[in-house]
Amino acid sequence: MESKEKILEVKDLTINFNTYAGTVKAIRDVSFDLNKGETLAIVGESGSGKTVTTRSIMGLNASNADVAKGSIMFHDKDILKMSDKEIEAMRGAEIAEIFQDPMTSLDPTMKIGRQIAEPLMIHKGMKKDKAMSQALEMMKLVGITDAEHRINDYPHQFSGGMRQRIVIAIALINYPEIIIADEPTTALDVTIQAQILRLMKELQDKISTSIIFITHDLGVVAGMADRVAVMYAGKIVEFGTVDEIFYDPKHPYTWGLLNSMPTMDTADDSLPSIPGTPPDLLDPPKGDSFAPRNAYAMKIDTEQEPPFFKVSDTHYAATWLLHPDAPEVTPPAQIIERQKKYKEMQQELAEEAKKPVKEEEEL
Repeated sequence: MESKEKILEVKDLTINFNTYAGTVKAIRDVSFDLNKGETLAIVGESGSGKTVTTRSIMGLNASNADVAKGSIMFHDKDILKMSDKEIEAMRGAEIAEIFQDPMTSLDPTMKIGRQIAEPLMIHKGMKKDKAMSQALEMMKLVGITDAEHRINDYPHQFSGGMRQRIVIAIALINYPEIIIADEPTTALDVTIQAQILRLMKELQDKISTSIIFITHDLGVVAGMADRVAVMYAGKIVEFGTVDEIFYDPKHPYTWGLLNSMPTMDTADDSLPSIPGTPPDLLDPPKGDSFAPRNAYAMKIDTEQEPPFFKVSDTHYAATWLLHPDAPEVTPPAQIIERQKKYKEMQQELAEEAKKPVKEEEEL
């Protein structure tokens, strides 16, 4: 078996936020790694800890964040112990981020060519003319139509899908080793979303970058990720290959995420949701944090936190349902049907995404 080169390792990461209301235990003993050239998806509801985890990698957490323990190793250096100067040199050059809303990360007063070129001038000291030339090539690479003329346009002159391509171009311009994509397609319709996801996979193949893809929608990662980490209440509760998580999930929370995926024939008012709400992390519950929302919870779920049970060499889940003495429980039948429908939908979108991009179709 071909060995994989590990380029990032997060180990036992525990982060608290000091607030007026008390200490929020936002990230609790999170561990994962990232291999060269792969896509790792981190999936979970809002507030599950996805963004806090990845902002720690970028050195972007708020000033009231307190790293209680853990490490984030990148090239044998712990990012958590880097100086501000070292992090600034790394951010955008070796590790870059694509944010959810391009209009909040693009400067409305600056031409997009200059915004794409700026990381080259900052991190590599490149002269403006050369940087602008490379910016033009990157615009073409990410599929911005009529790039020679549009390089002097402003963000508001582009559609949502094209603005997201600009943000991707800015993130890729220095050919970073790791891209963190934080909900990069949430604001786009499904066809443009499919085009952006396809673009990211194509660019990843060309420059051999690794991607950490953050999303609340497990369906988005079906054709995008190599491995998936499912997060709930500041912890990873299931980890495996994309096929293991998508087609053989073991944690009831993962079942809930799968069941809430929209399909082409889903009516607006018929999309199932996970009952209840995530716990208050000012005072996390004893035992399994998902127990109050888990229809299959047992007495032990309210008393002891489950360890990770091994499903395969690549698949682990933290649920007492995998204990040898637990009753046998299978995913609800509707999840199997939804997986089938979603796979069909993904195939249709993949065909649609192959069509040439015309910006007027996005408007």
